[in-house]
Amino acid sequence: MTSRFDLVTIDSPQTDRLAAFWRAALDLHESEREDGDRWIVLSSAAGERRIGVQRGAHRPGGTHLDLACDPDEFDAEHARLLSIGASELAPARHEAYGSIVTLADPDGNVFDLCAYV
Repeated sequence: MTSRFDLVTIDSPQTDRLAAFWRAALDLHESEREDGDRWIVLSSAAGERRIGVQRGAHRPGGTHLDLACDPDEFDAEHARLLSIGASELAPARHEAYGSIVTLADPDGNVFDLCAYV
């Protein structure tokens, strides 16, 4: 199985402020929150995850895609993405919520591969 699109993530030092803006702009609601304001997910009325806001330094191009796979597929999908040209920007992390690795496509565009438990 290959990765599937999960959501667009925006890096911000002020996650609550940015999440409030996108919530109002797109008529979304907060559906997930972790570690205070470290990670906020905004979803549609139907429950589809649309935007993630994660605490981090704002920088040009601070928006990135999150791809998802099943936890038992994480290692193989990570290897597959590297084999087709992705580069690893930081080692994979295994957290209570699942596994995540930050990668870049061949042009340097950042994306994450996530496997939620």
